[in-house]
Order: sequence, then structure tokens, then C-alpha cells
Amino acid sequence: MFGPWGNDDRADATRIIHRALDAGINIVDTADVYSAGVSEEIVGEALQGRRDDVVLATKFFMPMDDDVNHRGGSRLWIMREVENSLRRLKTDHLDLYQVHRPSADTDVEETLGALTDLVRQGKVRYVGSSSYSGSQIVEAQWASRDRNLARFVTEQPPYSILVRGIEEDVLPTTQRHGMGTLTYSPLSGGWLSGRYRKNAPGSPTSSARPSARFDMDAPANQRKLDVVEELAQLAESAGLSLIELSIAFVINHPGVTSAIVGPRTMEQLESYLPAADITLSDDVLDRIDQLVAPGVTINPDDNSYGAHELTGQARRRPRR
Repeated sequence: MFGPWGNDDRADATRIIHRALDAGINIVDTADVYSAGVSEEIVGEALQGRRDDVVLATKFFMPMDDDVNHRGGSRLWIMREVENSLRRLKTDHLDLYQVHRPSADTDVEETLGALTDLVRQGKVRYVGSSSYSGSQIVEAQWASRDRNLARFVTEQPPYSILVRGIEEDVLPTTQRHGMGTLTYSPLSGGWLSGRYRKNAPGSPTSSARPSARFDMDAPANQRKLDVVEELAQLAESAGLSLIELSIAFVINHPGVTSAIVGPRTMEQLESYLPAADITLSDDVLDRIDQLVAPGVTINPDDNSYGAHELTGQARRRPRR
């Protein structure tokens, strides 16, 4: 959320990062594509003098411009883009370098081979994946074992009360392979922040958001609005804010290493921090399970992983 996509005040963004570090947050995750590199620049500036206080993570894969070679998981792009990220982040190494999405066009062995070279060069400490399905995680682990390559030690999937699909396959897979799981969007894109409520004026649909995810007339999203109302009441009865309930739900899962939050303002960050010290009671967790069953994502469009497997040859019939 730092840069033109969110908060473009660099001084304010630096204050937010420093407050997070002072509160005990010890991992900062960004990506080259966020605000077209500006997010990395802001993080790099903010961490001057405090670089060793954090695990610094970034990602590659998404298109950086119209050049077809400036994207993806190829050796060509990885070797170029890591240098760009290091420069923007003002560091000589990345603690965690992640593939932002799986590639349908590049063999995972090629991607892992390039990342292995970066580890051996000392430019990268560890490598990870993001939004991989369970089967893709396993394939990458096998490739690392069979080819003697660096292995993905982390996976970064979406996870929230409204988006529980990873409980069915991804989380058991990462636990089986001893991977850390850095979940993102614990507030489900704002749905669990209190921003979108039933009968509230305005609509979250915009050109910047996929309409299938934020179309308030969609039945799945109507169901989400109903659940949010129930969750707000549950949080109030437990003496919590909806934000605290939602983040605590994510980080209390035994398979979750951390929850990535994306504050745009200091006020937002302050509203997130108390969740780190909250443990939800069995009664509260049972009620959440009644509202959204384990392993269920109310709107499948919220699952960013797996959709690529239903394209091209993976479909039983071509689209018409």
C-alpha cells in the first residue's frame, strides 16, 4: 500500500514502517510490481539503519511493463530483476525472494535453477512461492529434491475467515513439507475491516478491482455481507473489533507462520497491532466455523491460487 497504489507520502510511509518495527513486527514483504517499483524504493529508504532488524522479502513475476521479457519465472528475467529489486531496496541481499505466481509457460526447474544460483551468489538467503496450489507446491519440492536445487521454504497464499480454501489442501501440504506459510489479505481485501457492510452507501466496485470479487449484486458477495454482519456481532460479544477478530483468527492457525497486513495509514496499523496478542476461545472459533465452514471460500473468485489450473489443457473442454 506504499506508493501511488496507496499512500504516496514517503515520509508518512516511513513512519508507519518504523512504528511497525518498534511494535515488534520483524518481516517486511513487498514486490517489484507494487506501484511499479516505488513500494520497494520506499521500503528501502525506510529500512536504512534498520535493515538487520527485519526479514526482508520481495517478489517477482508480474509484468513490469509492456515488454514480454520483463515478467515471468524465466532465468533471463530473474537474473535481471533481482538486481533491480536490490537497487530499489538499497541492500546487497534479500532474505526471502518469492515467485509471485506459478508459471504455465516456464518449467519450475528453470525457475528454481536461477534462484539456486542467486542463493549460491549470496544475493538471496531463501526462496519461496506465492499463490501456488497444493499440487504445484509438491511438484516444486520434488524438483528441488531430484535436481539438488534450492527449495521453496515458504508459501504465501490468501487466507481469511471469508477465504478458507487453503485449509483443505495448501496448509496441510506446507506443513507436510516443513514450509513457513505467510498468509496475505487477512481482512479479505477490506471485507473484514468494516468497510463493506450491508445497506451501507456506495459500492466497492471500481476499475481497480475485479468485478467478480466486488460486485455487490453477486449472490456470493451478498452471502459475504450477511456473514460480515454476523462476525461483527460475534466480535462485539467477545469484546473485540472485527479487525482484531479477523487477524487473530488467521495467526492463531497452527499452520500459519505470519499474517501479512497492508496498512495505508498509521491509524490502520494501530488497529491491526492488538490482534497479535489475542487468542480466540473455542466458542468463538466454533461460531466462526458455523458461519464459514473449514476449507470453504464463500466466493471462489477470492481464491487467487488454482484458477490457472482450469485454463488451457487443464479444462475438459475448451472455452467457447
